[in-house]
Amino acid sequence: MALFSNPFRKRTKAAKQEERALDVSSVSYPLRYGPSVVNEAVEFEAVRLAPVFAAGRLLASSCAGLPLEEFVNRGNSRVRTQLSRLFANPSATGTAYDWIYRAVISLAFTGNAIGVVTERDYLEYPTKVEWLKPELVYVQDSLPTLGERGSFTDPIFTYMGHELPREDVVHIPWFTMPGRVWGLSPLGAYASSVGIGLDAMQYKSDWFKGGGIPPGQFQNKEQTVNQADAQAIKSRIVQAIRSHEPLVYGNDWSYEPFTIPHSDAQFVETMRLTATQIAVVYGIPPEMIGGETGKSMTYHNVEQHGINFVSFSLRGWLDKLEAAFSQLTPNGHTVQFNPDGLIKMDSLARFQIYQIQRNIGYANVNEIRAKEDEPLITEDMGNDYTPLAVMVQEGRAGTLDEDPIGTLKPDKPGTPTQEPPTNTPSEEGN
Repeated sequence: MALFSNPFRKRTKAAKQEERALDVSSVSYPLRYGPSVVNEAVEFEAVRLAPVFAAGRLLASSCAGLPLEEFVNRGNSRVRTQLSRLFANPSATGTAYDWIYRAVISLAFTGNAIGVVTERDYLEYPTKVEWLKPELVYVQDSLPTLGERGSFTDPIFTYMGHELPREDVVHIPWFTMPGRVWGLSPLGAYASSVGIGLDAMQYKSDWFKGGGIPPGQFQNKEQTVNQADAQAIKSRIVQAIRSHEPLVYGNDWSYEPFTIPHSDAQFVETMRLTATQIAVVYGIPPEMIGGETGKSMTYHNVEQHGINFVSFSLRGWLDKLEAAFSQLTPNGHTVQFNPDGLIKMDSLARFQIYQIQRNIGYANVNEIRAKEDEPLITEDMGNDYTPLAVMVQEGRAGTLDEDPIGTLKPDKPGTPTQEPPTNTPSEEGN
């Protein structure tokens, strides 16, 4: 049993008595917490930027929405098995979708998803893991001597001054430097880019709050106008502008409209550039969060766009989650996300793939029908993997053109094939 117990984990009566016997009250804990790379105020301000919020939402919803599958290694092959209890109800609050969503949000905004095991089964495998606020966690991992407590190979995790048992800590870093355990914060590492976006947003807010730029100015070159006359003239001008009526004034008045300064006109461009830079940081297509790439999206490349998003944007995030989740399962088990849900195909392309899979015996009819949410075939043929070409040679199915995905029911063994009825000469005579 670890000297420092997990304050979150449910313990038996015997375990509590053992902890009291250890008398840990004399042990001093580090009272500081919150690594210097995590700044809650900066990250909270950064989330106010629409591109930052959109990037976190896109990554979290995409990862959490994918089906989670578990496999067990058997020799040289893997077999799908039932999901571990952890992924059925991993948190005391919310669903498994919410649990994964919170992990990705923490990973994207702070660079670390840090959790603690709160419940285990009788085999000591985790059944519940709660994610903590990274800014309340302190990690000592910078001591130079490897193997020493507080070094890279033996880090010390503390939460609000209380050390957590290493075996109960679930830590997923986003970007780590050699010799360090704690990941860099993407918003902290690119604070300058985020700061430019925040400054531009504040400038826009101040501009509108201050009334923006006046539409123009009237100047009388012949006489001096006192304040009362100026107010009356201004009211008449504003009324004329609002009523869209022609404005008439004497020859001693000159009107000069104001134009928006070039620096103000660049505001939209600045925000678009900020969105593009944030997209580059997170590795997602800029056009998905308000940036631009200079390429137009058409119907023909939507599917390829989805494939690229999964392959080049989500794959790295999914790999981190899969590796961490697999460590929480029994030995020989691995956890994977199924990204097919994000790759949408039209009906023709989808059924062409089904036809190829059925023709070569890669999938049976029931597997294909299950993907289309159709009722399964109860006969044996629904679970038959025999390639269609072999079935045709054996006389168990029609031609490939007549039966593209093997839905024809085979003849029963020993039953002669029935020929279509023909008319006999005697019948023609009658």
